[in-house]
Amino acid sequence: MNDSISLKSGCEIAGTSFVHLDMHADDRGSFTEYFKSSWGSCIAPEQWAIVQSQQGVVRGAHLHMRHDEYFAIVQGVAFVGLYDLRRDSPTKDCHAFYRLDAQSPSALIFPPGIVHAWCFPEGPAVHLQAVSEEYESYGPDDNHGCMWNDPDLGFQWPEFDPIVSERAQSFPSLAELRERTYPKVQ
Repeated sequence: MNDSISLKSGCEIAGTSFVHLDMHADDRGSFTEYFKSSWGSCIAPEQWAIVQSQQGVVRGAHLHMRHDEYFAIVQGVAFVGLYDLRRDSPTKDCHAFYRLDAQSPSALIFPPGIVHAWCFPEGPAVHLQAVSEEYESYGPDDNHGCMWNDPDLGFQWPEFDPIVSERAQSFPSLAELRERTYPKVQ
């Protein structure tokens, strides 16, 4: 296993999969299978997307309560943080933090209820993303978030000059997101 492409901090979160992908290279180039249903992961993709990000871009931190998600870097480097917000999970309130590099392909697959964010501090990058529900179905009512750099997430981001969307800049703290998602019973 390449130590630069692995869990950097935190713990393995229940229901998530970190898959090292086999790159078959020869003089012509390479062939890599980025998804197989035989992996037995939690996701049944309904939508695939290719996402391009410039150096410094941060995406998230997002939370979806209905759909599974898949992330694989295909060009460049990404740092990915996952935080288990699920009330009944054996890894509730645990985080996982990864560094993924396209030179050693791997994929992260995770279920609903996981706060997730990724950034691209080392240069432009391209990632492959799949969700088990089309954007038009979840966009309005299942597209929550919290501040990507909230210390309570436990993510150890590298130093870089972040570029964050206007919407993500207005996200609440993790504590506020938790209260909105799982209000305390009176």
